Amino acid sequence: MSDAQTGRQSVWADKLRQHNERLRRAQWKPVVEGKLTRMVGLTLEAVGCQSAIGDRCRVASRGGAPVEAEVVGFAGERLFLMPTGSPDGLAPNARVVPIGRAGDVAVGEHLLGRIIDGAGRPLDGRRLPRAEERVPLNGTMINPLSRTPIRQPLDVGVRAINALLTVGGGQRLGLFAPAGVGKSILLGMMTRFTTADVIVVGLIGERGREVKEFIEESLGEEGLRRSVVVATPADMPPLMRVHGASVATAIAEYFRDQGKRVLLLMDSLTRYAQALREIALTIGEPPATRGFPPSVFARLPALAERAGPGGMNGGSITAFYTVLTDGEDSGDPVAEAARAILDGHIILARRLAESGHFPAIDLDASISRVMHQVVVPEHEADARAFRHLWSLHEQNRDLISVGAYKSGSNPDLDRAIALLPRMRAFLRQDMREKVPMPETLAQLRALIEGAKAG
Repeated sequence: MSDAQTGRQSVWADKLRQHNERLRRAQWKPVVEGKLTRMVGLTLEAVGCQSAIGDRCRVASRGGAPVEAEVVGFAGERLFLMPTGSPDGLAPNARVVPIGRAGDVAVGEHLLGRIIDGAGRPLDGRRLPRAEERVPLNGTMINPLSRTPIRQPLDVGVRAINALLTVGGGQRLGLFAPAGVGKSILLGMMTRFTTADVIVVGLIGERGREVKEFIEESLGEEGLRRSVVVATPADMPPLMRVHGASVATAIAEYFRDQGKRVLLLMDSLTRYAQALREIALTIGEPPATRGFPPSVFARLPALAERAGPGGMNGGSITAFYTVLTDGEDSGDPVAEAARAILDGHIILARRLAESGHFPAIDLDASISRVMHQVVVPEHEADARAFRHLWSLHEQNRDLISVGAYKSGSNPDLDRAIALLPRMRAFLRQDMREKVPMPETLAQLRALIEGAKAG
């Protein structure tokens, strides 16, 4: 047995012991049946039984199968539960039976090419084989000193990102976009083109129609073959939408701990936060920032910190979290929190999308905070030169468009104006076109050499 295999077995043995210890602690109280006393919105209130946060209970329904619910809070002798499915058939004084198990998720190679929901159930009409392993839904904390540094670039197949916003293996980025600017198409391109071993896609709170469209049109057969899709549409209860994000991350963690390079795409972090807000408000937590309770902003970094590089086995999770914005400077608290906890952000601008510029990346507003750690000096110099010329033209765009700029006043701006058609062509890319990193760097070098010669 190799040292790498021995190390992986040791890691999983430690995780299994920790998981079993959590289960043991969660079951220290005897299972006592209670009864349902109240239901407000989607929150159930039960008395007469005891259970821990995150545990499950079965609630008897009238003339149907029991409804499963999860403990999300308590006050004195009262338990607050939230159903994981439809609450139809629940009645006053219904019997509540604690199951007493903490959340976990089945993982393994059998998930590749499959589409599941937030409870791990198949959505693609095919049965799942017996699970190889089960891991905790909320993961295990990694000592920050045991993480490997981000040193290698990740080829995502998108020229503008590879050249000017280079992604490092294990980096976490936010994709900030209003509705209708090509966000899903860009995610689909990265899913098909990225040089990763495994891709995990979390579709959280999407419309049901968009889930099917993303899988069939944006992802396609090629992308699905090496992917795991976790879909919890908008019509699912908020608890299942939260679980969808946790399940997607837990699956990504499993493959990372196997030494694989994982790409995690989560669409969207905003709807995950909205689901957390629904849960927090229904159990009585007061709102703080624009209607969001404080617990939401504690859960966001807890989710994002689970991604990133792993230990010395070479595995990593490179994560893209989409953030929905109303405008290019909306002041949304979720967007502001995401900027602070992620390692960079890519902004998609409506004005570019409306002009037919795809991908509609606002280069001046976007940044990759680890680019300087993963690129060679020549690449960094070329990228800096490109961004300088592009930014110079953007700053003077109004003067140029009305004819107020006089040629010869600024040599750099003259070069930027002359190169603008080539720069725009460089930043644009068809959704079916893959541009690998070596080709991207050669094109960038040729463009910058042309600017110097001009």
